[in-house]
Amino acid sequence: MRINKGVEWAAHACAVLAPLWPERGLSLAALAEFHDVPEPYMAKQMQALSRAGLVDGGRGRSGFYRLAKAPAEITLLDILLAVDGDEPMFRCTEIRQQGPCGSRPEDCIVPCNIAAGFARAEQAYRASLAQIDLVTLSRSVAAQIGMEKVMLAGQWIGERVRTRG
Repeated sequence: MRINKGVEWAAHACAVLAPLWPERGLSLAALAEFHDVPEPYMAKQMQALSRAGLVDGGRGRSGFYRLAKAPAEITLLDILLAVDGDEPMFRCTEIRQQGPCGSRPEDCIVPCNIAAGFARAEQAYRASLAQIDLVTLSRSVAAQIGMEKVMLAGQWIGERVRTRG
């Protein structure tokens, strides 16, 4: 399984916005600059988050984004689904009905064990992501990068933060 980089960028953007909730946010330009990513591509991820109701704001380079919900109410699963959609990762093509030993369609009423195995794995994966909210994520990121880096990021963000007017 491969998660596209848009999910990564969206998750990082939400992590940066989490401590600013509820009234403050950052411009698209600042979010892109903070992560050193192309602004148009960051805009695409922020638009997906906005459509899903996870962030408010936008309206071009000078607009700003803020979380639309409390950080404790936004999970990594929410972000993944906002960017990548809700389609299952595994799509069964009923290959068991093909080839010289293929099964008849009427013998394939029950999903095959391969499709069922992938479905169980995806359920477990999604359940795990649903347990990681932005508060939990922010705490673990801060612990991982250390206080000096947290302070540096806080200063950089503080110089660019905007308040909903």
